[in-house]
Amino acid sequence: MSFLWEDKIRVVEPYTPGEQPQKNNVIKLNTNENPYGPSDEIKKIINNLSADDFRKYPDPTSESLVSELAAFHNVDKSRVFVGVGSDDVLAVSFLTFFNSDKPILFADITYSFYPVWADLFKVPYKVCKLDDDFRIKTEDYLTDNGGVIIANPNAPTGIYFDKSEIIKILEYNKSSIVIIDEAYIDFAEDGSSCIDLIDRYDNLLITRTFSKSRSLAGLRIGYAIGNEALIKYMNDVKYSFNSYTMNYAALTLGSAVIKDNDYFENVISKIKATRERFSQELQDRGFKVLPSSTNFVFACHEKYSAEEIFNAAKKKQIYFRFFKQSRIDNFLRITIGKDEEMDEVIRFLDSYIK
Repeated sequence: MSFLWEDKIRVVEPYTPGEQPQKNNVIKLNTNENPYGPSDEIKKIINNLSADDFRKYPDPTSESLVSELAAFHNVDKSRVFVGVGSDDVLAVSFLTFFNSDKPILFADITYSFYPVWADLFKVPYKVCKLDDDFRIKTEDYLTDNGGVIIANPNAPTGIYFDKSEIIKILEYNKSSIVIIDEAYIDFAEDGSSCIDLIDRYDNLLITRTFSKSRSLAGLRIGYAIGNEALIKYMNDVKYSFNSYTMNYAALTLGSAVIKDNDYFENVISKIKATRERFSQELQDRGFKVLPSSTNFVFACHEKYSAEEIFNAAKKKQIYFRFFKQSRIDNFLRITIGKDEEMDEVIRFLDSYIK
């Protein structure tokens, strides 16, 4: 069926999110959620949220959350932008900063929302092929462009791109906005973030999320840190289509979680330890595992098809992520869960791999 008005519709190929099974008793390792819920302190705040406050509009400036983030990162409040998950923050960034006729640059294997936003906002783009080890080639970004976006650590590969190489890209691209998407940076080594570079580079924007390390994927909280002029431009765009992006619960709990740092660091340490143990277990069973600086591993088996393992695991109520994409169609992305969940995965693999 066709309609007379269809030629006026903006048609895009949408992003495909990870499957969200609605059953109980599944091992859900396909969307990189944190397996450890918020701390007891945060649970108390959840239980004590004021129902009356939900009838009122939330603070459009998100002052409480912005202030806590600014204090945590030791930056001025004028350098912090918040949004409904880092997807919202990144979409506003694309809409705000990528407006030239020159193509923006990002990797061929990276967060698959980037080309979706580029198509949606009619932004020309060029993909830069990762090398044979799935690493970014710095020289690909030392060329004329309309902007650069790099996920670091990268997803779905999990590989960290050295900060010294990012500095080379920033030095070359001073007339373009460079976005470093640090959704998984908390799982990398200390000092690996590029936030400390924002004083040196006024064209640098860092994006972060509460969905991974902060255990709040269900509340949708993301933020950006950059030069105050960048943040002002982003707020101008945000307020042009929605003044109240952050809800009351997100502002209240997001502000509290930032102050709950001891619990946060403890959870990160647990996930890192489980990641290293599980990576070795996979290698012992014939998997190639890419070096991970995230809360997931990206692995392929030398004999068994990733798609076959994916389907067999799903029958056992174990969910991985499988991408039917050139170059990575024999890899599985496996979120790091609790130790007992990863042990169950190993038992499944031992039953499957003969």
